[in-house]
Amino acid sequence: MSQKHNIEDIAHLAGVSRGTVSRVLNHHPAVSDDTRQKVLEVIERLNYRPNFSARHMRTDNSNMVGFGLIADEVITTPYAVDMIRGAQEALWAQGKVMLVVNAGYNAEMTQASLEALLERRVEGIIYAAMFHRPVELPQSAGQVPIVLTNCFVEDRSLPSVVPDEVAGGYAATKHLLSKGHRRIGFINLGDPERNVPPPLPASNGRLAGYKQALAEYDIPFDPELLCYTKQTPEDNYRLARQILELPNRPTAVFCGNDRTALGCYGALSDLGLRVPDDVAVVGFDNFIDISGGTWPPLTTVQLPHYEMGRWAVEYILSGQAASGEPVQHLANCPLIIRESA
Repeated sequence: MSQKHNIEDIAHLAGVSRGTVSRVLNHHPAVSDDTRQKVLEVIERLNYRPNFSARHMRTDNSNMVGFGLIADEVITTPYAVDMIRGAQEALWAQGKVMLVVNAGYNAEMTQASLEALLERRVEGIIYAAMFHRPVELPQSAGQVPIVLTNCFVEDRSLPSVVPDEVAGGYAATKHLLSKGHRRIGFINLGDPERNVPPPLPASNGRLAGYKQALAEYDIPFDPELLCYTKQTPEDNYRLARQILELPNRPTAVFCGNDRTALGCYGALSDLGLRVPDDVAVVGFDNFIDISGGTWPPLTTVQLPHYEMGRWAVEYILSGQAASGEPVQHLANCPLIIRESA
């Protein structure tokens, strides 16, 4: 077993006091460059790692921001990777690390997860959801600065960062209009049995953006061109085919997400229609396994998971989360232009 070294060993080998070694480890400015370099060389030679628990007890600060991935399966999805990466890179630039907790849909587990983060003296908490929606938080969440990511509380009493769904729907539709399309189908996310949208910001926002772009081009909204999918592969295909077999077929289809666009591709292929020569297709999410894996590659709107994770961390570290009016930030959803439209 390799020998474990301590601060006294480093001080002895570097020819300095124990306090000097401690100041180097804590990045204290009151150490000369030559002394700092000498101590760091000994630390590297001994492969020394400071005792995190002991430092935590002395400073009452874990130097961590807890990232709570809660209320759904966000940690198990590809979207989580970018959100975690955005948060972690912002933290790493400040010499900090991050705890990640997945609490699922269970309210008791959410409470326990928050308490576990608070017990570790985190500087702040990022509460994340897989899809854009309102959430309810336990009272204990307010003990440290908190930012809601991809979600919000109804009374807007906590800061949040969410996608700008309206701007995303507008960008997708405007792109199709700029290509000369005037009859654009929209397969939105919702409840197809009632043919109405659910109370979801994504569904409502993307529809608002779709209508806004049509109005800008003086094109009346046509309810015949709108339908709602419950997002199963079978439903995506069925609804795409339903829209494409209208007597006055649309020349383009805006799909509520990339999985819906995949079903649309299948329906177009079965009908002997080509993308984009016969019908253009635009998606939403930029789920790269679909958008980059289809042929032709899918033009789609990027959900800004990386940007939301990074913004949340930077907001906490700026101190704004602990004072002032809670900010409700809309993250830009850029259009990623490929070859399907």
